[in-house]
Amino acid sequence: MTFRTFAAAFISFYMGSTFVTAEEVNVYSYRQPHLIEPLTSAFTAETGITVNVAFLKKGLIERLRAEGSRSPADLVFTVDISRLNAVVEAGLTQPLNDEAINKNVPSDFRDPNGHWFGLTTRARIVYASKDRVAPTDITTYEDLANPKWKGRICTRSGTHPYTLALTAAHLYHHSEAETLAWLQAVKNNLARKPQGNDRAQIKAIWSGECDIALGNTYYMGKMLNDPEQAAWAQAASINFPIFEGGGTHVNISGVALTKASPNRALAVKLIEFLTSPKAQEIYAADNFEYPIAPGTNADPLVQSWGSFEPDPVNLTSIAELRADALRLIEKVDFDG
Repeated sequence: MTFRTFAAAFISFYMGSTFVTAEEVNVYSYRQPHLIEPLTSAFTAETGITVNVAFLKKGLIERLRAEGSRSPADLVFTVDISRLNAVVEAGLTQPLNDEAINKNVPSDFRDPNGHWFGLTTRARIVYASKDRVAPTDITTYEDLANPKWKGRICTRSGTHPYTLALTAAHLYHHSEAETLAWLQAVKNNLARKPQGNDRAQIKAIWSGECDIALGNTYYMGKMLNDPEQAAWAQAASINFPIFEGGGTHVNISGVALTKASPNRALAVKLIEFLTSPKAQEIYAADNFEYPIAPGTNADPLVQSWGSFEPDPVNLTSIAELRADALRLIEKVDFDG
């Protein structure tokens, strides 16, 4: 879908003696448009409201700041709680208290002050070699520090948002000294320097370069549906570790209403739709993620991976520890 000129939120033009208003919602998105197109198309079919999506791989906050009160953006779509919270901390969002949205989004997956709402979740899990690792070999995140894994772990960069979020979650459950020791021990257990994306970690298991790797659940679904990568995925199993005294670490894709939203009422309608069971299942099936709305079901393939208990912590608490997590990661020179 093209991103139309945002000079006006409602485009009015004269047709005979009647003014016709085009209803639109404008979205700035960290997520690529094709990932959310099934949702926006379903919303437009149901409401007649057009959704314009601008994909911004970087510089989203800077752009909103530069545009100020003249910004055409109504909503921000992004993945990872740290990125979502950064938009809030920049003062670029506005609170929303909507009964339907609050009903569809459990409290752990929305901002206590209504500045952001989760749309789907993904678990940060351990991929393990089916041939070299037994399902009972890895049960907690803390166990990644066990010397038995020396030379057997692969992961992406320590400064990537996914790794930062997991480290912040560890810091939530443990002291700073314990988290620092954990990071150093995990680094000592790496089979190679942190590198690549989550798919690269699964490929490394397939090639025998490592035995276990950290990754997000949805990559398994995407790789199994990719003829070139299916063999990599079939070599690994999904394991749902927990934090001692907690649950499995999850992250979100989410949405926030911008402070300058020129089409606020229409934008709220879109959020209501996105959090509805109908849209939740479209989103979850298309991206192999877990729906958030109570009573909704994940894709059958995702369900086949097994169930888990999400860590019972509001993700805002995790986002607030991001800076401390980064400081500790840099202190142990995790990527070095």
